[in-house]
Amino acid sequence: MKMKKLKVATLLLAGAMLTTSCIGSFGLFNKLLSWNKTATDSKFLNEIIFLILSLPYAICGTADVVVLNTIEFWTGDNPMANNGKTKQVMGQDGKYYAVKTLKDGYEITAPTGEVTKFLYDKSTDSWSQVANGKQTELFRFNEDGTIKATLPNGKKMDVALTEAGVYQVHMAVNDGTYWAMK
Repeated sequence: MKMKKLKVATLLLAGAMLTTSCIGSFGLFNKLLSWNKTATDSKFLNEIIFLILSLPYAICGTADVVVLNTIEFWTGDNPMANNGKTKQVMGQDGKYYAVKTLKDGYEITAPTGEVTKFLYDKSTDSWSQVANGKQTELFRFNEDGTIKATLPNGKKMDVALTEAGVYQVHMAVNDGTYWAMK
C-alpha cells in the first residue's frame, strides 16, 4: 500500500515538473550553498558542514524545484529575491554608493546623501529615474524588440538593442561627437 502511494506521489511530482516546463534560479538552494561555502575559512570544515546539512540541502532543493521555481516561472518574480537588501558598490569615481534592491527597481544613495531611484513599471514595460522628486522615463520596451529611449533633451527615439543602436544613441546624445569620446 505504501509503495502504491509512493508511486502515485512520484508520478504527480514528475507530472507537475513536466507540465510547468520551468527552470528558475534555485534561490533558496543557492543561498544555503553560498552560506555553506563561506561558513568557515577551512574548506574541509565546510565540507563536513555540507555533509551534516545534506538533509536541509535536499529540502531546499525540493522546495525550489516544486514551489519556488514554479512561482518564479509563472509570475516572473523570484520569491527569494534580494528585496530590501543594500550593497555597497564602488563607482567609477572611486566612491562607494549604497544600492538598495527594491521590489520594482533600485535606490542608489550617493556618498553626499543624494538619493536616486531607478524603477521598473511592469504595466508600461519601462524604466524610469526618480531624482529630486522628479520622475523621468529613461526607456520602454517596444513590442518589436527595440526600445524607445528618452534623450536628455526630452526627445524620444526608437533604438535597436545592438551595437549600432548604442552608437545611434551616443550620436544623438552628444550631437555627433561620439568619435572623440572614450
